[in-house]
Amino acid sequence: MKYVVHIVIITVFVVSMAMHVVWAEEYRLSAGDILSFGVWGYDDLQTKELMIRPDGKVNFPIVGEVNAQGITAGQLTELLTEGLSHYVNDPKVTVNIIKYHTTRVYVLGEVVKPGMYELEKQHNLLDALGVAGSYTRNAAKKKVYIIHQNQTNTPVKVNLMNIWEKGDMTQNYALCDGDVVYLSDNGRINFATDILPIITGGYYMTHM
Repeated sequence: MKYVVHIVIITVFVVSMAMHVVWAEEYRLSAGDILSFGVWGYDDLQTKELMIRPDGKVNFPIVGEVNAQGITAGQLTELLTEGLSHYVNDPKVTVNIIKYHTTRVYVLGEVVKPGMYELEKQHNLLDALGVAGSYTRNAAKKKVYIIHQNQTNTPVKVNLMNIWEKGDMTQNYALCDGDVVYLSDNGRINFATDILPIITGGYYMTHM
């Protein structure tokens, strides 16, 4: 029995560590994020608010356009430091995130509060379920579907139990603007009759 207990403890520890590593991952910048910039000793290079453009770039004084999409604030700091070093001796650059961009998603089906939500900073499946109040007792936790706006005919099937029991955070998929998260009930589901009309109606109402 002692060996069994030790194995369980080790397993729980490993899963917990894996989840900690995923959740501790540094935020990556995206279009719509608002940043502030500073260069120590150079007031003319201070920028209080600068939004990352839809193309993922920011236009910084002297350096010019820099691609900020998909990198961390630390990596952007390094890029700006390198660019400024051609004009400024040993520049001390700081980059701060003033406001995170939001991603609009629809969380439907067997959740406590179905509807449209705007996610800030984190934009993944578990965040969407969290803002919707989590799943109901009737939800089929092994049959959760993510429907991307541009791929409505090929939904991504997710088994939440793999996340909860195995710590498989690879299934905590990132969501894009307009995505739908659908939790089916314990019965069978037909996409053509149960989900697609809801998605179509939601998009139609949004773009009216």
